[in-house]
Amino acid sequence: MKELLSGNEAIARGADEYGVRLASAYPGTPSTEILEYIGKRYPKIKAGWAPNEKVALEVAAGAAYGGSRSIAVMKHVGLNVAADPFMTLSYTGVNGGLVIVVCDDPEMHSSQNEQDTRNYAKFGKVPCLDPSDSQEAKDMMGEALNISETFDTPVILRSCTRVSHSMSMVELKDRVEGPKELGLKKDPMKFVMLPAMARRRHPLVEQRLKDIAAFAETFPFNKVMMGDESLGIITGSVAYLYAREAMPNASFLKLGMVWPLPEQMIRDFASRVKRLVVIEELDPFIEEAVRLMGIQVEGKSLTGLCGELSPEKVEKALTGASTAKSIGGIDMELPLRPPNMCPGCPHRATFTALKKNKVYVAGDIGCYTLGALPPIGMLDNCLCMGAGIGIAAGLDRSLGDLAKGKAVAVIGDSTFFHSGMTPLLELAYNGGSTTVVIMDNRITAMTGAQNHPGTGYTLREDPTISADMEKLAEAFGFRRIRTVNPYHVKELQDVVKEELSADEPSLIIARAPCALLKTERILPDKPLRIDENVCIGCKACINTGCPALEFVKIEQPAEGDKRKGYSRINEALCVGCRTCFEVCKSDAVKEAS
Repeated sequence: MKELLSGNEAIARGADEYGVRLASAYPGTPSTEILEYIGKRYPKIKAGWAPNEKVALEVAAGAAYGGSRSIAVMKHVGLNVAADPFMTLSYTGVNGGLVIVVCDDPEMHSSQNEQDTRNYAKFGKVPCLDPSDSQEAKDMMGEALNISETFDTPVILRSCTRVSHSMSMVELKDRVEGPKELGLKKDPMKFVMLPAMARRRHPLVEQRLKDIAAFAETFPFNKVMMGDESLGIITGSVAYLYAREAMPNASFLKLGMVWPLPEQMIRDFASRVKRLVVIEELDPFIEEAVRLMGIQVEGKSLTGLCGELSPEKVEKALTGASTAKSIGGIDMELPLRPPNMCPGCPHRATFTALKKNKVYVAGDIGCYTLGALPPIGMLDNCLCMGAGIGIAAGLDRSLGDLAKGKAVAVIGDSTFFHSGMTPLLELAYNGGSTTVVIMDNRITAMTGAQNHPGTGYTLREDPTISADMEKLAEAFGFRRIRTVNPYHVKELQDVVKEELSADEPSLIIARAPCALLKTERILPDKPLRIDENVCIGCKACINTGCPALEFVKIEQPAEGDKRKGYSRINEALCVGCRTCFEVCKSDAVKEAS
């Protein structure tokens, strides 16, 4: 039986077919849907959202220690968070198969960098598999689990945005349980990484890498496809599809295992072609390894280091011109549509209150990162998950009076549980006068409304605990804790002003559910209107950045009318959050009739 599946669907399907018993993840595009599909379709897999990727990997490792096949799922920057357990898991090895599914994001469609996960495989001395389509994504899950158990190692299964989100036909099979005996087995020499034990494990890791490199020579997804011997292309992942489409007559060495590399296979292939080129996205990972073998090869000098490739880019890189035409291209100028927070988003109201206080905002990662864009323009830095609180604290303590009453940290609720609790504790411990605003919209909104420890529901919507931010902050030692409905902009503005003047750390929880949530909804869904005769055209409402607001220019003003225009509400978009009502200077905002 065959089915049309995305790469993420195929990875989820592979987890079920090959007997995975546990899956843990933190949502992050382009990896998010993998655990969602498991949660919806494969009840035999114990699946759940973890507070962050480090915890997800540790939970999966625990399952593997007990003999269960398990997976941890994350996007590329999530592996940074999980790097601590990842590096030592290479030493301890596993028992049941353990696969770390990591989805890279070339072109940064939804990420803050373009890091290449293959470097982590080399760094951690673990194998990395690189599927190019949905069928391979499913099949390589089985290969990864087998390699993990055969060689006693965690394995990275690396996808990318185009593989994860593109669809192709996949042949389906029934579930087969893993081969390992389940249970609690004491083996401290293997699993307790005290220095004495770790020293004994390191030589095993080095020998294991040599053994896997020998295995790579016969790995079935490393394939040679000879064509025109004047051009040989070494490639893998989605770059293989681009190269194959651009240069169908060339000879190809397609690598499904990109670390360790099959050196003899590469040497043999190189000897059979006149010109050797590596086509790969992001870093010159394969290219540099081939050069270290003493083989003359071209690569990034042709394709460049940044962004995604495409058939057109590959053809142009190799021939100097492209005959291909982009699919779906249109010959017309379209207006730019920058990303924006949704109509009724509570974060917009929070930023509006912060803007009134003219503060410097240390930001974080979530929907509210869009607050950096005009007309809001209220995010001054964004480094990584959870960093905003620490950055604001560093500014406050180092700059003293220069930052007092001016530096604020903002962080979302899911990000707070991910990696905001420890910097909040640091702030309470080391003091200062930093004000932190948790923008609590009751969900992980940026990646599509996934639950987290504060929502009261699990991945499969089963009721569970709801972590209490106020009690956490109180336990950390905060004495100034304020909870405000952000739609009450004037009240929040006053609370922010008051907390900024305090001589100790303070916490404001701006709590209102995401405008897209069906549950916990507090928005009236009754559109507002603006009386154009009363509006003074000050653009105070427009500056909130709400997509439902429009500014109409007055081309021929009536006598005595000095306005350049007036604001108008698109009632099809308005959900009645009343942020514009709160900031209006002329009482022009009314309820729609």
